[in-house]
Amino acid sequence: MREHGFPVTVADLDIVNPYFRTLDSEEVFREHGIKLICSKFANSNVDAPAMPKEVYELIDSRSEYGVLDIGGDDRGALALGRYVPSIIEENDYEMLLVVNKARPLTRNVSDTLEVVSEMVKACGLPFTGIVNNTNLGPETTAEDVLSSMAYAEDVSKALGIPVKMTCCDEKIYEELKDKVENLFPLSLQKLYYHLNK
Repeated sequence: MREHGFPVTVADLDIVNPYFRTLDSEEVFREHGIKLICSKFANSNVDAPAMPKEVYELIDSRSEYGVLDIGGDDRGALALGRYVPSIIEENDYEMLLVVNKARPLTRNVSDTLEVVSEMVKACGLPFTGIVNNTNLGPETTAEDVLSSMAYAEDVSKALGIPVKMTCCDEKIYEELKDKVENLFPLSLQKLYYHLNK
C-alpha cells in the first residue's frame, strides 16, 4: 500500500505474544514511511490491555490506511472489539484470517473453525478473507507450503470466504511461484529469543 503512495499506519493490538513483535521491525517501517503504533508494553512481556490513544485516531481517520495486528486468538480480538463500531460505520475494511496449519491450535479445519468462532465472538467483526501462512519458521520447505493448500481451501469453503494469498519465505519463493496462485514472499522477522544472538 505504501509503495502505491497511500499513507499507512500499522497498529499492533497483539499484546499477548512476546515472540513476534511489530516493534522489533520499527526501523524497517520507518525506512519505508510507515507509521507504527504499539502499546508501551510491546517490548516487554507485560500483558496489559491498555491501547494507545493513537489507535482511536487511526480508526477515526478517513485519510490513511490502517493495518491492525490483533494476534491469533480471542484475547487480541477482544482488544479489537472496542474499535468495531467505528470500523462498521466506515464500512470499508478487510479482516484477514491468517491460518497456519503447523500451529498447535489450528492443525485441522475443525480446530481452526473453533478458534475463528472465538475470535469473531470476542470482537464482533466477521472475517472477509484468508491468508495461508502455514510455516515452520526458517525450517519451512516448499512441500510444507504445498501440503497446506487443501487445508486452506477447506477452511475457505467452511467459512464461505476466499483465500486471498499464500505466504512463503522469500528463500523458497522461486521454487513455489509457478505452483501456487497468489503467492506472497515474506522476509522472516527474527524471533524475540534470537534478537540478542
